[in-house]
Amino acid sequence: MESEDDMHDANDVESLDDDFYSGDTDDAPMDYYSDYDDDADDYFDDADKVESRRPEQNFTILKESDIRLRQEDDITRVATVLSIPRVFASILLRHYNWSVSKVHDAWFADEERVRKAVGLLEEPVIQYPNARELTCGICFDNYPRARIEMVSCGHPYCISCWGGYISTSINDGPGCLMLRCPDPTCGAAVGQDMINQLVSNEDKQKYGRYLLRSYIEDNKKSKWCPAPGCEYAVTFDAGSGNYDVSCLCSYSFCWNCTEEAHRPVDCDTVAKWILKNSAESENMNWILANSKPCPKCKRPIEKNQGCMHMTCTPPCKFEFCWLCLGAWSDHGERTGGFYACNRYETAKQEGVYDDAERRREMAKNSLERYTHYYERWASNQISRQKALADLHQLQTVHIEKLSDIQCQPESQLKFIAEAWLQIIECRRVLKWTYAYGFYLPEFEHAKKQFFEYLQGEAESGLERLHQCAEKELQPFLSADGPSREFNDFRTKLAGLTSVTRNYFENLVRALENGLADVDSKGASSKATSSKNAAGSSKGRPGRGKGAFRTSTSNRMSDDSHSHRTSMSGRMSDDNHHSHWSCEHCTYVNVRSATTCQICYQPRR
Repeated sequence: MESEDDMHDANDVESLDDDFYSGDTDDAPMDYYSDYDDDADDYFDDADKVESRRPEQNFTILKESDIRLRQEDDITRVATVLSIPRVFASILLRHYNWSVSKVHDAWFADEERVRKAVGLLEEPVIQYPNARELTCGICFDNYPRARIEMVSCGHPYCISCWGGYISTSINDGPGCLMLRCPDPTCGAAVGQDMINQLVSNEDKQKYGRYLLRSYIEDNKKSKWCPAPGCEYAVTFDAGSGNYDVSCLCSYSFCWNCTEEAHRPVDCDTVAKWILKNSAESENMNWILANSKPCPKCKRPIEKNQGCMHMTCTPPCKFEFCWLCLGAWSDHGERTGGFYACNRYETAKQEGVYDDAERRREMAKNSLERYTHYYERWASNQISRQKALADLHQLQTVHIEKLSDIQCQPESQLKFIAEAWLQIIECRRVLKWTYAYGFYLPEFEHAKKQFFEYLQGEAESGLERLHQCAEKELQPFLSADGPSREFNDFRTKLAGLTSVTRNYFENLVRALENGLADVDSKGASSKATSSKNAAGSSKGRPGRGKGAFRTSTSNRMSDDSHSHRTSMSGRMSDDNHHSHWSCEHCTYVNVRSATTCQICYQPRR
């Protein structure tokens, strides 16, 4: 697997101008709809340029027929160049993982060594020039020469034993592709011609399937689509830095790790997030935060009623106080009654319970933080699945119906499908930004604030687009005839699509750059070009399409800005030196701790 640096080095990031995230910072709400007319005009004027804005596709989807054609072409090329039979060429290619260049290099460097390694012997080890009968090396019966078969080594075996040997190997799995002579001391290869001659049609089909799959699975430049039931394969050309692949089955995945497409979050973060979601660590955190151990048997007890009088489950049945964990027989009105405990309050003031309470409080905070990010991650996944279903309903039912009602050809309604495709993609990106945010170190306050600002702007734009596509389309589907308001709806939805697309392009670009617009000391570095904020202003003075409004004023004096920057930098730097963040659960521990106080993982 390539390193994270390799994955992102190829990304060409546009130069950053000083006024990207600057602009008017009035406290008044953003006029989200002020640029719709311009956005909609540009949307339709530039419809032919939409494809050119997207990154060049660096992968190819292969159907089964395409795979077979490529496989046959490679076999033919090797057989022609090396002047060998196609069966031999197939054996060579399988040995070198279907790399034509590797076969040529190895063959011309040392043909004899390659033949020996692969099992393509030039001369038989054993020869029987005039024998009419031969003895089978497996069953040791004598057979006429016509009933005996052998590969390039010359070891004789009867047709029946050959058939059983090959059939057993095929049923054992893909290892049959490297089948050798039954003689334990012989390495001669068994070719597909003999296999097709001696086994049943069912075994032939199995072998052919293994051979086809090996062309994809043994080739580093190709993979099967990981979607359940999908039989398409993908070939990938590295170099663009974008590892997202969209299969013809509509499933999108990351070529590098084969998980669901997760740009702009890197593969390591995704792996940690998926592991955390499936691990037992959060269960233990919940138990620690919401339960206490029975003082007698030590089993965790959850308090599910208001009274402090706890009774452990059988066979323990120990009765104790929830607050101080003392025996209930020692409690009563003199100790505070059923809903309080004087002993606990006194002991707490003396610091007896400080460590346990602190651990419980830390576990509770860690659990709440994880729940915050996980719920939003899962919610966006559910919204994306719903959007996929809505798009399918639109394409199969609503478009035709809307075309009839509004008396417009379906080609003029493609802006609705474009909006839903944008919603689906933005939901995917937004979902993974919550995993990114969870692992963003707590002490990097400036980066965290910058990230939350970008995420908030993008999410706000997406919610407006989703609501418009979902709610405001419905009246036109139930209308009796053409409506004048439909053109206004077209303009609004097209504008929202364009603005939302640009918001998310900014978010993706910033995360892929590691939030480089904010340095480690909290100061904003050179800002990004204003044309990237929500579209180019195209010469319109005073505003850009959907321009970002920063949450703090950029018109403050340079001295005030410098003072604020230095203070933020010192606070961030001091926090960084006095604390360390756990790589496992991200809890910020004190510097002196050698293990995490939440998950007990050692400091790295």
